[in-house]
Amino acid sequence: MDYGLIGEKLGHSYSKDIHEMLADYTYDLCPLSKEEFPAFMEKHDFKAINVTIPYKCDVIPYLTDMDENARAIGAVNTIVNKSGKLYGHNTDFPGFLYMIEKHHISIKNRKCIVLGNGGASKAVTAVLEKLQAKEIVLVKKRKTESTITYEECFEKHSDAEILVNTSPVGMFPDEDSSPVDLKRFPDCKAVLDVIYNPLETKLIRQAKELGMTGVNGLEMLVAQALYAVEFFLDTRLDEAKIDEIFQKIYAEKSDN
Repeated sequence: MDYGLIGEKLGHSYSKDIHEMLADYTYDLCPLSKEEFPAFMEKHDFKAINVTIPYKCDVIPYLTDMDENARAIGAVNTIVNKSGKLYGHNTDFPGFLYMIEKHHISIKNRKCIVLGNGGASKAVTAVLEKLQAKEIVLVKKRKTESTITYEECFEKHSDAEILVNTSPVGMFPDEDSSPVDLKRFPDCKAVLDVIYNPLETKLIRQAKELGMTGVNGLEMLVAQALYAVEFFLDTRLDEAKIDEIFQKIYAEKSDN
């Protein structure tokens, strides 16, 4: 494999289609079990790869170096092999930033809730910090030093104005699930879901029904892919391609 994506479950991925629209190479999907992952990384027989759930943090010990963005976030989703040495980047950060700016969502001085605490949530949190969120509350099923439970979130943070889902709840094939009932957040203005399959999650559907801005993760996926290609090929691409490819995929998948 020269270029591709590693993760545990990749049957839902659109990344192959996106990369092959952006660049002139074959992009392979390479699902890896937790047992297969270490040998793959030690061998690192690839030119460049993307990394998804659950390996965005696990890849770090195999890297020679990371850029400042990836180091600050503590998660890597893009790796380039330069003469046998692996260099890590995080394009989820600019991908999520693109998503917010495209939909003119105001973050400054607003309370934000982030559901999930994996690699994607680290990039999301970094973007929210950059945009000067008033408060960022991390939520997952079990309480940790940095997260609270859903029950505590409902009890103490129902005044949140922005909600971001980085958990896999609602992702294909679990499309009838939603991580929260948005009626618990009457002050919420916008909901962003990094899930892109289905094109509209149950969470985003409810957000729109309640008059909130609701954005699914397909634009973020295309944006982070474009920025990854720039690292893969050491080139610059026209950002207008993001919306062009987003519209094409959205139309194709909506017809299916």
